[in-house]
Amino acid sequence: MSRIVMKFGGTSVANMERIRIVAERVKKETEAGNQVAVVVSAMSGTTDQLVAWTAEASPLHDAREYDAVVSSGEQITAGLLALALQNIDVSARSFLGWQVPIKTNNNHGSARIKDIDATLMIDRLEDNIVCVMAGFQGVSDDNRITTLGRGGSDTSAVALAAALKADRCDIYTDVAGVYTTDPRIVPAARKLDKITYEEMLEMASLGAKVLQTRSVAMAMNHGVRLQVLSSFEDTPGTLVVDEDEIVEKQVVSGIAYAKNEAKITLVGVENTPGIAGEIFGPLAQGNINVDMIIQNISEDGKKTALTFTVPENDMDKALNILKAMGHVKYDKLISDTNVVKISVIGVGMRSHAGIAARMFETLAKKGINIQVISTSEIKISVLIRAEYYELAVRALHTAFGLDAK
Repeated sequence: MSRIVMKFGGTSVANMERIRIVAERVKKETEAGNQVAVVVSAMSGTTDQLVAWTAEASPLHDAREYDAVVSSGEQITAGLLALALQNIDVSARSFLGWQVPIKTNNNHGSARIKDIDATLMIDRLEDNIVCVMAGFQGVSDDNRITTLGRGGSDTSAVALAAALKADRCDIYTDVAGVYTTDPRIVPAARKLDKITYEEMLEMASLGAKVLQTRSVAMAMNHGVRLQVLSSFEDTPGTLVVDEDEIVEKQVVSGIAYAKNEAKITLVGVENTPGIAGEIFGPLAQGNINVDMIIQNISEDGKKTALTFTVPENDMDKALNILKAMGHVKYDKLISDTNVVKISVIGVGMRSHAGIAARMFETLAKKGINIQVISTSEIKISVLIRAEYYELAVRALHTAFGLDAK
């Protein structure tokens, strides 16, 4: 007998027909003798509607009441799935975040989980009752409903799996697993049987929509075995596991891309000690995440050009901060949103040389110019013009032997 957490996203529970399909999937797990806890998102589109109504009611709304409204979508789904399970003779009950309880901080709209007391739920699981929990929500120290931010149901599921000491956390979504790259761009992309936490974390942070970054980090920290599967196909998914579980590691496991990047260049900055800190310090204080950085010093060493990337949504805010820095002198400020970040990812890169050279040569053969480069132990990222991103992804996918045979 295993203890399993099953998480179903909004498309998986979009209507009553799909909720009944989910109920049948859950019933199969119980018939196999497993204890099952289920975490559900709101029905597809529901949260967007609730957010819109909140804004209509009060543009400058109370964040505590915002959470009370937008968390209600998951409550509806949890109750409906519990009813659907009871209707096919499966003992089930629903749990809201405060009933578990999932205790969070008071940061409404993007709360962080502090603790989960799973005692009551474990008792119900031991009685062979399926526990259906509303994802995305918790309760603060002052007994107010909180939400974990968009995509927070993945985090809810992983956190619950850790608290329950579950054998596995299955994330059901509208894709069949984790692929070597986006199959819409590369039809020859392969579904991976296994991927490491680190690789999945990099892919999630670089635009792969399969899993939320925060949930992967939590799974890695708590050693929760994840599996990504399709809600609509009865096929094996992709296991997200510790590196030690993968016997033969691929040098490169995937190619990822991120289109929501903006490039900023400060030209003619005085090349003095501490100048980088004077520029990036105010950006950090403005909660702007700076990613790729390159510095070019003039021939005489007196001036430098600093180029870096920020999330596209933060570009205007970053430009305003830079323009307001009277203590930093520069000749010109240039911004560009017509860029895409392309990344080659793989834990096998730690022990293999020549990956960067092959990446750069492949792009050069396609006439693609590299603007910025950044690296880590298991990732090499480059910034290129947006119109070349599909060509770059296809070429790199083939160059690193990832195409399906």
